[in-house]
Amino acid sequence: MKEYLYSAFKEAESKIPQLKEIPISFDIPKSIEHGDLSSNAAMLLTKILKKNPKAIAQEIIDSLNLDSSVIVKTEIAGPGFINFFFTSEYSSKIIKEILDKKENFGKSDKYLGKRANVEFVSANPTGPLTVGHGRNAVVGDTVANLLEWIGYEVEREYYFNNAGRQMRVLGDSVKLRYLETLGEKITFPEDYYQGDYIKEIAMQLFIKHGDELRNEDPESIFKDTAEQEIFFDIKKSLKNLGINHKIFFNENTLYEEGKIEELLKIFKEKNLSYEKDGAIWLKLSELGQTEDKVIVKNTGEPTYRLPDIAYHAVKLDRGYDLLIDLFGSDHNATYPDVMAGLKAIGYDSSKVKVLIHQFVTIMDGGEVVKMSTRKANYITIDELNEEVGIDVVRYFFNMRNVNSHMIFDLAVAKKQSDENPVFYLQYAHARISSILRRVQEEQLEVSINHLDLLTHEDEQALLKVLHNFKEEVLNSAENLESHKLCTYLYDLASSYHRFNRSCRILGTERHLAEARLALAFATMVVIKNGLSILGVTAPEQM
Repeated sequence: MKEYLYSAFKEAESKIPQLKEIPISFDIPKSIEHGDLSSNAAMLLTKILKKNPKAIAQEIIDSLNLDSSVIVKTEIAGPGFINFFFTSEYSSKIIKEILDKKENFGKSDKYLGKRANVEFVSANPTGPLTVGHGRNAVVGDTVANLLEWIGYEVEREYYFNNAGRQMRVLGDSVKLRYLETLGEKITFPEDYYQGDYIKEIAMQLFIKHGDELRNEDPESIFKDTAEQEIFFDIKKSLKNLGINHKIFFNENTLYEEGKIEELLKIFKEKNLSYEKDGAIWLKLSELGQTEDKVIVKNTGEPTYRLPDIAYHAVKLDRGYDLLIDLFGSDHNATYPDVMAGLKAIGYDSSKVKVLIHQFVTIMDGGEVVKMSTRKANYITIDELNEEVGIDVVRYFFNMRNVNSHMIFDLAVAKKQSDENPVFYLQYAHARISSILRRVQEEQLEVSINHLDLLTHEDEQALLKVLHNFKEEVLNSAENLESHKLCTYLYDLASSYHRFNRSCRILGTERHLAEARLALAFATMVVIKNGLSILGVTAPEQM
C-alpha cells in the first residue's frame, strides 16, 4: 500500500515540485475510521508554500493520479492530514504476491551488488560467552540476516586479541590451578579468572602431563591450551545459536603486517600526534572530540584506540560499502575517537555504523537470577539456552531496542501461553498448518479465485498488515533495528488470531472458505519468513 502511494506522490512532484523538499511518509491511523494510511505532507509544506495546510492538502489530492480500483476515497482530516482508503480488491492482491514468492516474499534487491561486513561478539578467548555476549551475538546475526534480505552480500566477522594483560592473567590463572592440582597451597588473586572452567583446563593438563609442567612459563602451554579450549567452546556456543562467522581476525595480525607502525607514521606525518610524558597522544581535540587521548602508553603498549583505527582501515580497504560494529556499552567512550581518527587519515567513516547494546538482567519471579555455579559470577549463554531454548533466547534478545537495558524474564520465557510472544507467534504458525491439514479431509484447497469475498473487517485488517511486511523488513534493515521486526510479527499474529476467531473456514460456503484459506496460508508464509530472519523456527505442530 505504501509503495503505491510513494509512487503516486513521486508523480505528483511534476505538479507540486516542493514535494521534493520534504520527507514523505505514511502512517497507519489509530482508528479504522481514518482510513488505511495517512500523510502529514500538507502540514510539512505549510512554511514552504505559505498556505493553509487544508488548502495544500486539497492541492496534493488534486495532483495525485489515483486509480479508483486501488483508492476508494481520500479525505482531509484535522489540521491537514490526508487519509487514504484502499479498496478491498486491492488489499487482497497481496495474497497472490505472497503465494507466488513464498519464502522470498519480503526480500528486496535495493542493495544488490553492495557488500557489508558485520562485526559482532568479538570476545577475547578468556572465558565462556555470557548472556551479554549472547545479546550481542543474536542481534549481530539478525542484523546480518536483515541486510541479506535487502540485497547485501554480508560477511560476518569476529575480532579478537589473544595477547596482552588479559591473556597473561589467563595463563597465570591456569598455572596456579594446575599447581593446586599438584598439591601446592596457592593464594589465588581476586582479579584472576575464577570460574571452574579454569580448574577443568588445569586438570586436563595434569592428566596429560602429570607434574612435568611445574616449571613451565604460564604464557606457554598454559595460555595456549586455555585459549584453544575456550575458543572451541565459544565457537560451539555460537553454533548452537545458529551463528557462523566467516572471518576470525586476530588483532596480532595488525602488528605482524606492520599496520600499527604504518598508522603511527601517518599520524606523525599529518601532524596529528605528539609525544608527552613518554606517551603518544592523538590530537582528537582538533578532530571534533573534546580532548586529546593517549594511543601509545609510556610503557610502549597501545591503547584500544590505535589498533581499532588500524583494524577499521583494514576492513574498509577490503572494499565494503557498509561496516557494522556491535559493541557493549563499555565502548561508548572510545568508538567516537576511532571514527574521528579514521576520518582524519582519509577514510569515509560514514560507511561505519556502530550499535551499542546495553546490559542484560535475568529475572525470575521478580528476583535477579544467578544461574551459574560452574562458570563464575555470570550466566553463560549456554546455560540460558538450556533453561528456555534457543528460539526464546533469539527472539527475546531481538525484541528490545539494543539501546535499552534488557530484563530477560525467565517466568514469561517458559510459559506456554499468549504471555510469551514466542509461543504466541509459533502457535499462530502451527495453528494455520493444522488447518491446512484438516481442510484436505473436506476437499478444500487454497484458492485465489474469489479473493473479492474477503470483505470482513478482520480479513481486511489482516490483509493490510501483510502489505506492510516488505517495508518493515526494509526499514528494520536500513535502521539496524531488529526489534521493529519483532513488533511487526507480534501485530501480525494478533491480527491473525482475531481473524481466526471471527472468520470461520471450515463449515463456510466453499468459495469463501478457500479464499480465507488462502489468506491464512499467506499469513503463515509471512510469519515463517519473519521468524527465519530472527533465527527462530516456525513449527508445524505444537
